[in-house]
Amino acid sequence: MRVYLPATLSGVQRLLGDGAWMPLGGTGFALTPALREAYTAGDDEELAEVALREAARASLRLLGTEAGELPVRRVVVVAERDDAVPRPDLDDAVVKVSGPVTVDQVVAVHVDGADAQDAVAAAVAVVDAADLGDEDAELVVGDAEDHDLAWYATQEMPFLLDLL
Repeated sequence: MRVYLPATLSGVQRLLGDGAWMPLGGTGFALTPALREAYTAGDDEELAEVALREAARASLRLLGTEAGELPVRRVVVVAERDDAVPRPDLDDAVVKVSGPVTVDQVVAVHVDGADAQDAVAAAVAVVDAADLGDEDAELVVGDAEDHDLAWYATQEMPFLLDLL
């Protein structure tokens, strides 16, 4: 199953340095049967995009727990995992993986560009309020989500952090 795992740039550093990285709580997002049922229209590619967007929003929450020298960018690690178990009790696209993600399981990495950094930093500060229904906060998060994530192939991963 293709799984979209919320991450940060420091998580990508760990993945590249150690050859493995453990997503927080093993939580990811995927095109699950529950997600497919929740939408009356849309092909698999469109529904996978929904899972990717959910992972990108979860990345905002992870960024709120980090302070460091790396730029503030949403990151989604895309991996193939046979052990992904749907968690419809949490949300339609949520899955749980057991154990770390290894470099050989990674299909791609999606990362915000430099132009999104200010919007992402603002969204990090208010994402929890947005989740609780604050309309102004939701607009701020929406500004960050208006930025498309850049796609990096696995062979580009070693150069990803240098490009920032």
